[in-house]
Amino acid sequence: MTDAESSLAGFNFAEFTRAEFTLGEHRIPDLRTRRMGVIVPASNTNAEPDCLMLAASGLTLHVTRSGGYDVEAIPDSTEMRRFARQALDQQLQLLVDARVELIAYACTSATLSDGPEFDAAFCAEITAKSGLPAVTTAGALIEAIRDLGATRVAFTSPYVPKLAQESVEFIQHCGIEVVNQLGFERELNSLEQNQLSPQDAYRMGLAVDHPQAELVVISCTDYRALEAVPALEQALGKPVVTSNSALMYACLKRLDMEIADIEAGGYLFTRRN
Repeated sequence: MTDAESSLAGFNFAEFTRAEFTLGEHRIPDLRTRRMGVIVPASNTNAEPDCLMLAASGLTLHVTRSGGYDVEAIPDSTEMRRFARQALDQQLQLLVDARVELIAYACTSATLSDGPEFDAAFCAEITAKSGLPAVTTAGALIEAIRDLGATRVAFTSPYVPKLAQESVEFIQHCGIEVVNQLGFERELNSLEQNQLSPQDAYRMGLAVDHPQAELVVISCTDYRALEAVPALEQALGKPVVTSNSALMYACLKRLDMEIADIEAGGYLFTRRN
């Protein structure tokens, strides 16, 4: 048993789950019944607000950061591979100490750049070290696409061309055809990606759409794309999945929490099966 597993041994989340508290004559619902841990790149300030917009009632988010990169450098494939391979032991222990039930890795390109096999191994390593279920954003994107029944997608991101192509190859390696792909005209560093607006996401989502695409994927957890989803789905008449909507969707599935009323996530969340 790992140290992390040992520290969780005997901890019963059910003991801390209550429908409500009685405080004298007052009764208040307990809206802090479940805990989810999130690891985000240090400069990322969009993943957390998006995840909060998509959190089910009763779920609290507990976030730690991973750094060690130049925020003004272009995040290319080499940088993403290095970033994914750096040790996360401290971040994992911090989340274990917070007694979370699941760990979400909120950086899509870190594992998209290296293929599905690496992504699966990376996820398994997090679980082995923490003793907790883990979800990567790259894996969550594939899960969301499959759950929507799509086999052909359009893909847009703020990634450099090589990293975008590796992302497309990742998706296609998973048996999903990418019928169109679109990026920005110039290469953006981490801070510039962070500053993109919902208007940028809306414009790129419209531009990348293709008649054969059954849904549109907007990748990057630090891309403020979630807020554009309702308008894009209305304009395109098809589902739109972002990195953060896919990540939260996959996490809430594993926590067996209700998602049907989370309107911010668009059709992925509100569809009725």
